Amino acid sequence: MEPDIILYLESPPSRDELKKLIAEMGIGVRDLLHSNTEPYTQLGLAENRFSDEALLNAMLAHPILINWPIVVTPLGTRLCRPSEAVLEILPQLP
Repeated sequence: MEPDIILYLESPPSRDELKKLIAEMGIGVRDLLHSNTEPYTQLGLAENRFSDEALLNAMLAHPILINWPIVVTPLGTRLCRPSEAVLEILPQLP
């Protein structure tokens, strides 16, 4: 089975899908924010005053805020930053 790479800009996940991915990765909502983007700065998301729901709303309204790449394999789901993190969830090669 090939890894499933979430192409969030072409087909943004729904709220439920985003919550599921976050839970599967075992990270916090804030950990999925891509801070090096214009909406992050404009919305003041660096401030710690936003609830998880508010952060999800921001990511759904501005998918560019979703950190990437998110890779899903039978061995797990990971935010692959750094890119070597993908090695943890790739099946062994023969």
